[in-house]
This record gives sequence, C-alpha cells and structure tokens, in this order.
Amino acid sequence: MSIGGIIGIVVAVAFILGMLLSGIRIVRPTHRGLTERLGKYNRFAEPGFHLIIPVIEHMYKVDIREMMVEATPQMIITNDNLNAQVDAQVYLKVKPDEENVKASQYNVTNYKYQIVNLARTTLRNIIGTLTLKSANSERGKINAELRQTLLEETSSWGIEILRTELKEIDPPTDVQETMNKVVKAENEKVAAVDFATATETQADGQRRAEIKKAEGIKQAKILQAEGEAQAIALVNEAADKYFIGNAQMLRKLEAVEKALSQNAKVVVPGDTQLINVIGELAGISQTPKTPATTPPPPPPAARR
Repeated sequence: MSIGGIIGIVVAVAFILGMLLSGIRIVRPTHRGLTERLGKYNRFAEPGFHLIIPVIEHMYKVDIREMMVEATPQMIITNDNLNAQVDAQVYLKVKPDEENVKASQYNVTNYKYQIVNLARTTLRNIIGTLTLKSANSERGKINAELRQTLLEETSSWGIEILRTELKEIDPPTDVQETMNKVVKAENEKVAAVDFATATETQADGQRRAEIKKAEGIKQAKILQAEGEAQAIALVNEAADKYFIGNAQMLRKLEAVEKALSQNAKVVVPGDTQLINVIGELAGISQTPKTPATTPPPPPPAARR
C-alpha cells in the first residue's frame, strides 16, 4: 500500500473518531435534554451518557433546578393615590417530565423574561386596588394572589411557580415620616392607657387594703368592747352575789384601789385611824370611836 493510501486511511479513521467524540453528550442530574434531528424534535434525554449524530442532531439542555427571578422595582399608585415603590421575587422551576420540558422550550420564547413582566403587571393590578396601609399589612394575601395568577397564566409553559415574595413596599419619604409619627403617637397612647390602668389597679389595691385595715380595727374594738362588757357583767354578778346592796361601795373601793396603785398621797390625821381614812375615801362611814372609860369617882368618905 502506498503512503498516500495509508495517509487516507488514517485521516478517515481520525475523522470518524472525531465525529463520534463530537457526538457524545453527558446530561447532569440537574438537567434534561431535548434532542432534535434536522430541526425536528426526536427524543428526550434523561441524565447520563448520550450519543447524537453530529451536524444532523442537536441536543438542548434544560435546567430543572429551582431558580429565582426578580421583578425589578417599580412605582405603583395605590388606591389612596400614594406612590409606592414595589419589588418582588418569584421562585420557579421547570417540571422534569418530558412534556413540561418541551413546553418550556417550545411554548414560550423566554420564560424567565416573561415571568418578570407578568409579575410586574399583576402587582400593579393587585396593589392598585389597595391602600398603602392595607398593602403593607396584607403582604401574605398579595403573595398568594400573585402566585395564583402566575400559575394560571403560565400553566402551558411547563414551569411550576413555587412561591412569590414581596421584598418591599416603600412609600415616599415624606409619607413614611408621617406614618412613623402616627405609629409613634399610637404607641404612646397605648403606653399611657397601660400606665393609667396600672395606676388605677394600684390605687384600687390600696383602697381595698385600707378597707381591710379599717375593718380589722373595727372588729378589734368590737371585740374589746364585748370583752369589757363581759368583764363588767361578771363584776356586777359578783357584786350582786357577794356584796348585795353594796354595789356603790364596791365601785368606791375600786376607785381607792386605783388611786393607791398610782402612788397617790393620802394625809392621815394624827388622831385618825388608817382604816377610817380609807373608809372615808371609799364613802364608808367611820368606825365610831369607843369612848375612854373613866374610873368612877371614889365614894365620899364616911362621916365620922
């Protein structure tokens, strides 16, 4: 064989090997492949090794992982004629089965770009019917309504809308300052009401404590009075039993006992017995003095 023939064989083998190598396609688990032959869909490629015919066949790989597309910030006029800057994010992914992967490539030109514009339009329609305050307080409702609208509008795109998130709903600076002042005033009002309630509760507690204290003092006095009354009754009973008809004398004796217990000075005349002095203090008549016995005069002498 001539050298030219050998060279021709080598070139042919190299060409065939080059064609085979250029036809090798590896599909990762995060992708799916669509193989077209002469511009017409031919077969679906799962993850793994695949071989296509170069020039005649082409494989287009589609990412099926979750992705986030951001709706660029836009100014929206709310229902109360306030401008609000709104920004949102949409999380989505291509469904991994063959029909949905085909739909994501053949039913829509660029689903990422179109989903952004659809989200912006939907947000204008939703927030335009709400006041700024309600838009801020109903973020969950707005997210749910936005996701539901995107699901309905993209049902033929082969994608799944996982969730939507409002990043911000910011009013103009002057409106934000006014809202901050209103919130601060409301917080101060709530704090003042709480303080007044606490003060009232404390005052009510003190009033109840004073009432309880007064009731205790009253009850103590009642018990003391009842005790004194019982003591007097017992004294009277004893007086009636042991000093019948001399109750007044008993009281006077008690007065004398009290005076003597207080170290009162009693002047006793020299010719008066102590018992008579005590008797006079008690209102008792003095003990009559026994007259001194004088011897009878001697009988006269007998006349002689």
